[in-house]
Formats: sequence, structure tokens, C-alpha cells
Amino acid sequence: MIAAILVDPELSKFVLLSCIIISVGFILKVLKQPSIVSYIIVGVLVGPFGLEFITNEALISNLGSLGLVLLLFFIGMEIHLPDLIASWKVSVIGTLMQILISILGIWLLSFYFGWDLKQVIVLGFVISISSTAVIVKLLQERDELQSVTGQNVLGILLAQDVLIVPMFIIIGYLQGEVPETKVVIKQLIGGAIIVSIFIFLFRSKRPRIPFEKYIIRDYELQVFVAFSFCFGFSLFTAYFGLSSALGAFVGGLFLSCVRSTKWVHDSLNAFKVMFVALFFVSVGLLIDLEFLVTNLGIIGLLVLLVFIANNAINTVILKLFGYSWKQSFYAGALLSQIGEFSFILGSTAFYAGIIEAYIYQLIISTIAISLLLSPFWISFSQRVFHIGNKYIPGNLKNKF
Repeated sequence: MIAAILVDPELSKFVLLSCIIISVGFILKVLKQPSIVSYIIVGVLVGPFGLEFITNEALISNLGSLGLVLLLFFIGMEIHLPDLIASWKVSVIGTLMQILISILGIWLLSFYFGWDLKQVIVLGFVISISSTAVIVKLLQERDELQSVTGQNVLGILLAQDVLIVPMFIIIGYLQGEVPETKVVIKQLIGGAIIVSIFIFLFRSKRPRIPFEKYIIRDYELQVFVAFSFCFGFSLFTAYFGLSSALGAFVGGLFLSCVRSTKWVHDSLNAFKVMFVALFFVSVGLLIDLEFLVTNLGIIGLLVLLVFIANNAINTVILKLFGYSWKQSFYAGALLSQIGEFSFILGSTAFYAGIIEAYIYQLIISTIAISLLLSPFWISFSQRVFHIGNKYIPGNLKNKF
């Protein structure tokens, strides 16, 4: 039986995939490139449009989605809730402004490309969502998550995750499908419960976990308790039709308030590293090299326009809220790429018949390339403005 396990083809592929990640990661680390880039490149190399080493894309994608959940869970544990609530205007109003401006920009382009109103709305939604996985990973690697800009950017990302739900509902309306009343009610109830949890955590001095003194003495028990918190909250929000990643964030935030983060971090950090890597590998699997080469000009132009437009939109929005130009521009650079949830928005619109196959392939390629090049764009903007944020407690509007 042991021999059968050792020669299992799927297990062998994971071992070989790990070796390829190590090799590519080492080369790019020598070149001082972030790990995100190496993961995506590995996905391109081993995917169906590369060496065809990985054929079970669904497995990698599903495992990668666990990485996003774990990532948001860890972020929740590092957040100071009062600071996050203090910047709610930037998060909520800023995100709504970004979506509306993105739709307006696509509408202006539609006069040239001949897009109808349905396509304008879908494409506006797609480009207005930034990548939680990319941004959070970069902020962690640069020790900027607790910076002023890091807190504002994180708030915007969370607001985007919440607004994903109404975006899907609107796409359903565009397709002609009206959501059932009970589904809408369930989502509203779920949203109300999440808000209630935030209020409870904000007002409570220090909530406690039952049997905490026994948990901290047993490492194996800690692993299962940590998993239960992370994926339990994820299942809860998913049941109510909300983002599972949002639920994981709430679970992490709860543990942050009870100050029980060290043993959770020790228990789950290795799982987070592995599954987050698989998430970015799954992004690389989507890049069709033949389509990319054939349409390199238009894809390159779209990626450049996305970076410039998203950077400019978010820069202006944050400046309107009283932040300095340097701070606003850097936050705009962080939010300039197109996010992972846009893949789902694009595929939903494609299978609903709102966009055609060619536009769908352009969307997939543009999102993937923007994720790949995002670290370079952010590093470029940081070097140009000599930006290096340091967190100053209690001062969320620190000016340069």
C-alpha cells in the first residue's frame, strides 16, 4: 500500500511541482523578484498551454481558493479593529466611487469598440476589483500591512469583497434572471449578522474562547481549533451567499480581539504558504500562450490602460479624502491590477451570453498579466516617489 501511495501520479505531480517552484523561486529571488511572480510563471510553464504537466486545473484552482481564505484569515488576526473602522469612509465611499468611475470610463470606450450597455457594466465591474491576494502578500513581504496606506488599502479590498455579491446579482439581472426573494433575504440576514459581530468585537474589551487554557497546551488540538475558526466562519458566510474569504477575515478578526493569534499562526502558517502558492499557480494555468502571442498588442495595451486608469482613479479618490499625493499615488499603485474575483465575474458573464468568447479570452489574459506585472508596477511607483510607509498608531491621516 505504501508503494502504491508513493507512485500515485497526482502525488508525484505535486512533488515535482514543488521542485519546480523551488527552482524558479530561487532564480527569481536572486533577481530580487517577489515570490508571486515565480508562482505565476510556474503555472504558465506547467499548465495546459505550456508543458501540459498539470492537466487537473480544477484541483489546483480549488486548492488555491483555500489559500485565499487562509490569507484573509491571517490578515484578520493582524488587524486593529478601531483603526479599520476609523477609515470606513475611504473604504465604502471610495470603493463605490471607483466602481462608478470605472463603468463611466468603459462607457466612453464603448463608443469606439461598439459595446452595448450590458458589456459596459460587466467590464466596468471586472476592472474595478483589485487583487486581495497580490496586495496583501506584497504588503506582508514589505512589512507595510500596518502602515497608514496598508490599512486604507485593506479596507478598500474588504469593501470590494462585500460588493462582489451585488455585482453577481446585477449580472443575473442582465442575463434576465431575477434572484429569488428568499436568497436576497438570506444575504441581508448574513450581512446583518456580520455587522453585529463587528459591533460586538468593537465594544467588547476582550471576548474569550471557551476552554482556552486547555487549547494552548495541546498543539494537535490547536490545529483543529484554528481550522474550525477559519473555515467555520467561511462556511457561515458562504451559506448566506456572501464571500467565504470575508468570513475567514471575520474569524481572524475575532481571534485578534481575544488575543489568541500566536498559537493559531504557528498551527496554520505552513498551510497558508502552500495554498497561497497554489492560488497563484492556478492564475498562471489560465494564461493561453498562443492567444497571448497572437493578441500581444491589444493585451499589452489593455494591461497598460488598466494600470494607468486604476492607479489614477484611486489616487484621486484618496486625495479627495485628505491624504497626501505620495500616499494616494502609492495606494493607487497597489490597487492598480485586476483581482482574482474578476475571473469569476468574467466567466459568469461569458456563460450568461453577455460577452463573446474573444472578449472573455481578452479578459482572462489581461487579468492574469496584470497580476503578473503588478509587483513591478508597484515597485516602480515606490521607487519613483521614494515611498516607505511606517505605521504611526492613532494617526490614520499621517501626511508626508
